[in-house]
Amino acid sequence: MVRAAIALADSDGIDGVSMRRLALALGVEAMSLYHWFPNKDALLGAMVDAVFGEMARPDSEGDWRPQMRAAAIDAYHVLLRHPWAAKLIGRAFEPGMGQVRWMDSILGRLRRGGMSAELTHHAYHAIDSHIVGFTLWVLPYIELTQTNPDFADQVIAQLPMADLPHFAEHVDYHLNEEPGGSSEFDFGLDLLLDGLERLRTDG
Repeated sequence: MVRAAIALADSDGIDGVSMRRLALALGVEAMSLYHWFPNKDALLGAMVDAVFGEMARPDSEGDWRPQMRAAAIDAYHVLLRHPWAAKLIGRAFEPGMGQVRWMDSILGRLRRGGMSAELTHHAYHAIDSHIVGFTLWVLPYIELTQTNPDFADQVIAQLPMADLPHFAEHVDYHLNEEPGGSSEFDFGLDLLLDGLERLRTDG
């Protein structure tokens, strides 16, 4: 049931998810769904929790940094596969076990990596904010390039690019990279992890 709702959201966006449409996809009466989910918010919360369940968890042993890096990159790509999910993560759903287990694995990996409880607290929120925040930033750009592939060329044509050399250079760089690629996400993540490693060793 939750997977069917996720499939609807992936294909039609979160606004395309309703009890009626989900029931139609499942071949059941819409009212029967309320036996499992008292309202749509409960269904959305279960969908978000299932997305967290797709995210890889870092191993409990070994070097914390490459494991955290791999887990963060995987979480980012999971959210790109489900573009509606990042927009819902900030909503006040009751956390499910998928989300809680993922959080616990990240927190535990940081603690076992030698971080204090205080640094672990701040590190978790910094990493989580980078994953979700970067996803929310990049999704409109991905959608724009998919719906209007000529957008950048239109911007260039309308602006005095000769008077904006640094902006022109920036736009040119964007034109030569893959929309939704990991290079910018990875760059920010590496800065964050490098800073945490310094705090860990200095503490």
